[in-house]
Amino acid sequence: MSAAVDFEPAGELKIGQVGIANLRIRTLDVSRLVEEMRGRVQRAPKLFARAAVVIDFGGLTRTPDEATARALIAGLHEAGVLPVALAYGTAETERLSEALGLPLLAKFRASYERDESGTAPEAAAPAPRREPEPVPKSAAKGAPPAAATPASNSAPGMIQSTPVRSGQQIYAENRDLTVLTTVGAGAEVISDGSVHIYGPLRGRALAGAQGNEQARIFCREFHAELVAIAGHYKVMEEIPKELRGKAVQVWLEDQQLKIAALD
Repeated sequence: MSAAVDFEPAGELKIGQVGIANLRIRTLDVSRLVEEMRGRVQRAPKLFARAAVVIDFGGLTRTPDEATARALIAGLHEAGVLPVALAYGTAETERLSEALGLPLLAKFRASYERDESGTAPEAAAPAPRREPEPVPKSAAKGAPPAAATPASNSAPGMIQSTPVRSGQQIYAENRDLTVLTTVGAGAEVISDGSVHIYGPLRGRALAGAQGNEQARIFCREFHAELVAIAGHYKVMEEIPKELRGKAVQVWLEDQQLKIAALD
């Protein structure tokens, strides 16, 4: 009898703000983790080559020893990414970070991730109370009706009226973001709510940056390098070719990122 094949990734990668990725270790298998990251770099070299990565051991029952952690860090370097910190979790993680000479990042994980019970970690700030915005008349083919998008009581949606150029980052904190023109290649737009782009999207768009899984991305002309909602992402190489250049919406459903054309 042949052995069952394990298709679950050993490490769950999520994209956060300022271009930092969080690699949460699910299975402490160094060679497997390194091969997964090498594959990610090969599929999207412009995105992941020399990318800053926070290593998160919170998905394990035990914190690895120093030798194993060093082997993982060396392997990730060899795969083409840069481990820059550990995600804070326990006192053992803190001691490990000191031994490795890496800083701890306490807020990164809590800013978008919920624990297995579905509740926000204690370190996470409570999500602001928000009002729903009108749903666009056009709906995605095969997509459910657009859910109400959180928008802050105190802050109106942010409007970007000039092009977002390569290397530029726009962040709408606790509100939606509307871009009236182009998001260029190498540019990044981030919102704690939804992102609406009325021109071509050639760079990256991240919605629900603080964990709002109801956030969406709407784009008139889709050529994205990356799109993400609440840390769940897809890169250009994973996006169906028939959607490129089309008007689309992006949403999260059952922890899976969905992309569909708008009528």
